[in-house]
Amino acid sequence: MTNPLSEHSPTDSPVSPPPGCPAHLGASHVGATRLYGPEAESDPHGLYERLRAKHGPVAPVLLSGDLPAWLVLGYREILDVTRTPSRFSRDARLWTEMREGRVALDNPLLPIVTWQPMMSFVDGEQHERWRGAVNDSVARFDKRGIRRHVTQCANQLVDHFCAAGHADLVHQFAEHLPMMAMTQLLGMPEEYSPQLVNAARDMLRGTETAIASNEFVQEKLRKLVARKHAQPGADFTTWLLEHPVGLSDDEVQQHLRLVLIAAFETTANLIANTLKMVLTDVRFRASLAGGHMTLPDAVEQVLWDEPPFVTVLGRWAAQDTELAGKQIREGDALVLGLAAGNVDTVVRPDLDAPIHGNRAHLAFSGGAHECPGQDVGRAIAGTGIDALLLRLPDLALAVEESGLRYRSSLLSRHLIELPVKFTAHQPQDPEMTAEEDQAMEPATAARAGGLTQPEQQSTSRNSWWTSLRNWLRGR
Repeated sequence: MTNPLSEHSPTDSPVSPPPGCPAHLGASHVGATRLYGPEAESDPHGLYERLRAKHGPVAPVLLSGDLPAWLVLGYREILDVTRTPSRFSRDARLWTEMREGRVALDNPLLPIVTWQPMMSFVDGEQHERWRGAVNDSVARFDKRGIRRHVTQCANQLVDHFCAAGHADLVHQFAEHLPMMAMTQLLGMPEEYSPQLVNAARDMLRGTETAIASNEFVQEKLRKLVARKHAQPGADFTTWLLEHPVGLSDDEVQQHLRLVLIAAFETTANLIANTLKMVLTDVRFRASLAGGHMTLPDAVEQVLWDEPPFVTVLGRWAAQDTELAGKQIREGDALVLGLAAGNVDTVVRPDLDAPIHGNRAHLAFSGGAHECPGQDVGRAIAGTGIDALLLRLPDLALAVEESGLRYRSSLLSRHLIELPVKFTAHQPQDPEMTAEEDQAMEPATAARAGGLTQPEQQSTSRNSWWTSLRNWLRGR
């Protein structure tokens, strides 16, 4: 078979893969490094640097199922890819491996590469139409209302464990706060939140159950869209349904999924990574305490050093082209190495130097597809961390930093747990103790900042706390 991915010029004779090598791999990808498996999962950052040293800013790699792709490691090269859709498209239907039937039906990449009617899979006018609806709807959020709601949610989570004097800030705080906020903003019943945390993380890890988890999320969103037709509210779902561009129910559902999953993973990782740095980096904590670094500055530093998404699979070559000396063929997949780009010495010659107020990082990608909800994510993370540190000022790591463990996948690297200790004290709500089996009383006021009004048919917060407690005890 002709090598579609060969680095040789069209006039060169194609080079056949050696015996035992998958027939679909061209010469450029024979022996390429896998972006999955033990090496990639144990030390992804080290792997990126080894690939950079060997191949430069663009490296041949293999995705799950030994599917060839190009990992873009250079800061400038990533921006080049994101800013030239005529060469590098978001349309997954261009992918040669998908068109030629080499992506198995059980491949865990399917939930993130299967083309869907949403803005992250199109360019041009269709992208502007869908992106415009999302941007307009995001702009309607009351930012102060979001902060009030996040502060309330953060205090409720702290109330659940503050009497114990110890906690795991990943499972008891960082994972739940963003989903509590997002279900609120989307107008979803709050008791869905613990289940959605599990499903979202499972999808993004690319496990063997990722496809089933994706369907679980899709089903919940289908029901949400149907509910909002009957009971519209002041929420993101209703605003998308009512937008003048006239989105179909399927278009609304797919954009809700995109926003929910991306916002959850980004913000949960950002919260956990920022808290870890506050607890372990002496210079970082001293800077915060001394007033030289504000919490927003700290968040931006973490977005440079430990971006929530380490890579993004989502560009396909729209034509034969060249990138950093590599010959990219039409239909090739490109993986943007956001974490690697952020530490490229071309833009950061001194990696130890703090970067106060600099938002030129790649944590939210770049170009026309840059994350539209990044300011909402910053507000959730910053407000939540601020509320936590205010409640627990003597927060300290309960284990040695070397004992912290991570779980890595193609897209993300996140802390498995963040054990902490602090002075135990009673919750602000006297009914919320660490051993309490009674559910929290239903909220009586309108939801935060006029973002949504109480829905007559939604389950009370009572059910949410019951679900959360059962989920935590079942871990």
